[in-house]
Amino acid sequence: MTEKMRSPYPDPPVSAPNSSLRVLKKWSEVPSFCDEAEEADFWMQASLDQRLMNASILKTDTRESTTITLRFDPRMLARIKRIARSRYLNYQSMIKQWLSERMEKEL
Repeated sequence: MTEKMRSPYPDPPVSAPNSSLRVLKKWSEVPSFCDEAEEADFWMQASLDQRLMNASILKTDTRESTTITLRFDPRMLARIKRIARSRYLNYQSMIKQWLSERMEKEL
């Protein structure tokens, strides 16, 4: 028979299913701590509400594009539109293409 492998790390404390942990529903309920020991003692008696945890997860921006506003001199914009028309392009797409090309040069 083989011996059961034992971890070199201490087992985490196991709380009873109906333990009396204080559930925090707002970040403002978390106090400032003087040291790590004080913080550890606090978290042994408290836990965060699941909704608070989920709301804190950073969500990535999944949009394909973002709208911005640029101000152009009217004559410059007219020239850009003329160039774009001559290339059978939308002027906004052409500006994005120019910016992309320039960024590649800069990098």
